Formats: sequence, structure tokens, C-alpha cells
Amino acid sequence: MAFLELSKVCKGYGPPGARTEVLSDINLKIEKGEFVAIVGYSGAGKTTLISMMAGLIRPDAGSITLNDLEVKEPGPDRGVVFQNYSLLPWLTVFENIYLAVEQVFPNWAAAKKQQHTEHYIAMVNLTPARDKKPGALSGGMRQRVSVARALAMDPQILLLDEPLSALDALTRATLQDEIERIWEQNKKTVVLITNDVDEGILLADRIIPLSAGPKATLGPSIAVDLSRPRDRKAMNHDHRFKEIRHQVLDYLLGAGGKPKTVVTRKLSLPEIEPEDLSVPRSSLRGRRTPIRRSEVKREHVELT
Repeated sequence: MAFLELSKVCKGYGPPGARTEVLSDINLKIEKGEFVAIVGYSGAGKTTLISMMAGLIRPDAGSITLNDLEVKEPGPDRGVVFQNYSLLPWLTVFENIYLAVEQVFPNWAAAKKQQHTEHYIAMVNLTPARDKKPGALSGGMRQRVSVARALAMDPQILLLDEPLSALDALTRATLQDEIERIWEQNKKTVVLITNDVDEGILLADRIIPLSAGPKATLGPSIAVDLSRPRDRKAMNHDHRFKEIRHQVLDYLLGAGGKPKTVVTRKLSLPEIEPEDLSVPRSSLRGRRTPIRRSEVKREHVELT
């Protein structure tokens, strides 16, 4: 059995009669230590999908299991990194991470907790900023804190919900390299949600496209069999990289692309009759508009 498995998962929102099916028939198997990227359109349901993996919401149908246990609620076995950092603004870098460590490992001695926290701060290269609060950090540094906090919980699987989407291109590239380096160090199972095809190919072992909604579903799984570490400059000239990219885009822009909307409506036409050609043209009296039967008025006039 796979380490993480989703079987016939469906999820929708809204009241009966006006319900929108966001995800339909999601089937996915991820092995332990694997790095999988799911790429798709904005609004297709990517965040809904990863929220179900995290146990934050329940599917309407189907099942989700992690290490043979059904996912029913959030737990420390799943570390989640969101788009918006989700840091407590009144705590420092150290305190944000230490708080998570304290919640997951309450029986550890204080010295061990501190050492564990310092280790993960150093892993994301934030030791010089350990005593700063989120307001004094850049967006990239805040996201590093989020990654360090998730890793410090020592989860079985790391769920990344478009963690770099709000960053500028240079910072995003730097953190992509950091995520790859950290993954190489601890080989955690990782699921990355992204709308950047190149990012998915750069980081993942497999990339899976998610079709457009509503009723979005996963497309074919594509193995990213490129050697590691991956150099983004060299990849642009790699034939296999271009082939993988073409496969993903071909699905997203083709079979998995935005569905065509068919609108059915009743068209009411005005009651128009053809011109009555039996009426002499001389009777038009200079009018250029045609005469319809409804416009002809018959009068009876008596002359004395």
C-alpha cells in the first residue's frame, strides 16, 4: 500500500441545489520519500486538495490514508506550509518555531527543545535573524520560518501549498534551491502544490497536472527523470526537460484545459411580418419604410 493514498475523493461547496463540485474522482498514490508536484490552474481546487490531505477539511466521498491510517483531522504527522506564512506576529523567529516544537514534543527537556529549534533555524539560514519578529523580515525570510517550523515538527509528510507564489522571481528561485537542498538532507515525503510548471519539474520526482474546474481531476502522472541536483540554466537546454514540460502543458491546455461553457437560452424575436406587396407603392406617400399588414388601416368614407 502507498504511503499516502487518495481513493475516489470528491469535494464540493454550497447548499443542495446550488452546489459546486470542486474536485471529482481524485486518485493518487505517493510513496515514502517521494517528492510530488501537483500543478494546475488558479481556482481549480489545489488548496482544497492539500487541505484534505492535511485533515483541515473532510472529503464528501472517498478516503485519504497516510501510513495506513485514515486522515480525519489535522495532526503533527503532517507539516503544512501555506501561501501566507501563518506566523504569529508578536513572536520572534525562534519563538514561532519553538512554540511548534513545544506542542509536538511536550515531554522533551527545555534544553533539547531549544537545541532542536536552533538546528532548524540554521537549516534555513536564519540564525542571524532568530530574535526578529515577522514584521522585520522580508517575504522570503518569513517563508523560510514557515518551512523551518513545519520541519521542526518532524512530520511524516510535508505539504507545501504554493509557498513561493507571493515572492518575487529572484527570491523565489533562491527558496526553490533551499527547498531542494533541505529535501536532499532529510528525504521527507513532500507534496508541492504550484501553478508554475517549471518549478514542479525543477523540484519534483513526479509532476501531476490538475484539470480545470469545476469537477477538477488529476491527469496523467509524469516522471521527472532528470539527474539531481538540477541546474535551472542547464535544464532550459535539456531535451528531456522540454519533453516533460510539453506533456504537462499539452494536458493543461488540451484535455485538462478550461472547459467550454455552453449557454442555452430562449431568444424571443419581435413579431414582424413581411411587407404586403399587394399595396400599391403610390400609397406609401414618400415613406421609405415597408408596409406591414398590421400597419395598413382600412377606412370607409362617404362623400356627399
